[in-house]
Amino acid sequence: MPPSRRSWNFMTIYGYDVLLGSIAAFYVFMVPFTKVEESFNVQAMHDILYHGHHIENYDHLEFPGVVPRTFIGALLVSILASPMVLAINLLHLPKIYSLLAVRLALGFFILATLRFLRVQIRDKFGPQVEAFFVTLVAIQFHMLFYSTRPLPNILALGIVNLSYGFWLKGSFYATLRCLIFATIVFRCDMLLLLCPLGLELLLTKSISLWEAIKHCAVAVLFSIGLTVLVDSVMWQKLLWPEFNVFWFNSVLNRSSEWGTQPFYWYFTSALPRSLLVAYPLFMFGVILDRRILFYVVPVLSFVVLYSKLPHKELRFIISSVPIFNLSAAVAASRIYNNRKKNFWNLLYIALLSLLVISLGLTAITFMASYENYPSGYALRTLHRVGHTKNTTSEILVHIDTFSAMNGISRFCENDNPWRYSKEEGIPLEDFWQRNFTYLLNEHLSIKGFKCLSQVDGFSRIRLNVGFPPISMVKEPKVYIHGNLENTDIMRRSWPGITWEFTVWFSRS
Repeated sequence: MPPSRRSWNFMTIYGYDVLLGSIAAFYVFMVPFTKVEESFNVQAMHDILYHGHHIENYDHLEFPGVVPRTFIGALLVSILASPMVLAINLLHLPKIYSLLAVRLALGFFILATLRFLRVQIRDKFGPQVEAFFVTLVAIQFHMLFYSTRPLPNILALGIVNLSYGFWLKGSFYATLRCLIFATIVFRCDMLLLLCPLGLELLLTKSISLWEAIKHCAVAVLFSIGLTVLVDSVMWQKLLWPEFNVFWFNSVLNRSSEWGTQPFYWYFTSALPRSLLVAYPLFMFGVILDRRILFYVVPVLSFVVLYSKLPHKELRFIISSVPIFNLSAAVAASRIYNNRKKNFWNLLYIALLSLLVISLGLTAITFMASYENYPSGYALRTLHRVGHTKNTTSEILVHIDTFSAMNGISRFCENDNPWRYSKEEGIPLEDFWQRNFTYLLNEHLSIKGFKCLSQVDGFSRIRLNVGFPPISMVKEPKVYIHGNLENTDIMRRSWPGITWEFTVWFSRS
């Protein structure tokens, strides 16, 4: 077969995957750092890859977090990333490249499950609906940006994508098994999706009650057994992590301590931001194709049920996005097919306009996210310019809580002579009594230290009357401080840290 023919066949089969994978990889390389919500899995992946069976050195034993989380997702991603990490270590590259490796490995897993779902969409609704489904995913920011972020919600999303694929395929018991695994191992709140979906399957007689009980019982026992076995070893005590999470969030309702939102917030903020043009389209899709109602009702019920919990975040309902995109893709396909008719032609023009607007909103959201990891950029710059002349002595950096939450993980650390401390509870007036060379801190003035530079971060979007119509407002977020007793640091010229990105809207 000629090379050109082989290339054509490859793109025919994997072209959509290349497109989505390229966008996800772009987000990884442009915004490599992680936030506090991802910290457990990020640190777990680092420790699995760099400490192996020496569990006593793992980060979670020193900083366990509010509730324990499962190691199963971190183990899976670490196994996928291990060949790349081995090559990185052999080449003596900084560990930040290993962070890119684990995030790309996670993205590969999520997009592989999305491919399985996409193939079922093509088989059931046709290639045109598949094409619009891919288009909607590509122009939405959150799905592909989050697909490489090691959140429990995203690990659950991979399994939920498989369940959706089996659902479309007609393998209903496999659908239930996947959702049970996702609920017990990764996110207990997937129970809010499992229950309405299972109820619908029973009411429509798609499954029998007795067979469902047998399949579900096996899945429950396997899932509990696996997570208890793995996590009891890793946490060094008998543990089922997601049961602890369920008790903390649902029974004790402690999650509300991290802020609350009104009941309708998912429908007025989270879904419009995550779906963009697909938000009005998915409602239209339910009207145009009655087959879609079977898939939308349980997922919509999941969002409604979740709305009763006071603490809300977009990532909590990201598992609903694929089905809403499917409904929107059905609507877009119908509009496209009827575009030559008078009324439908207006809808087609509106569709094209909304697609362009959605793309613009995604670009703006990306720029805001790019500026949202100030401490990661600060530490990278400190590594570049902060070496002291006395290379035999260690360089001790203290990272405060704010900095640890906004871009810094173990993957960002360098080897000797650099050492790092995340010790909490040190009063600002006591830092001068400690032997820190540098501080990364959210405070401008600290006794015994000189502020060497600052890193600005995203504050808000501002609309302008003239051109450009949009400005990105930044403000100081993290300060780099140097010990006044270190004359080498004090004599040095420290430039301000500015991260420029040329686009068609300005920042101020």
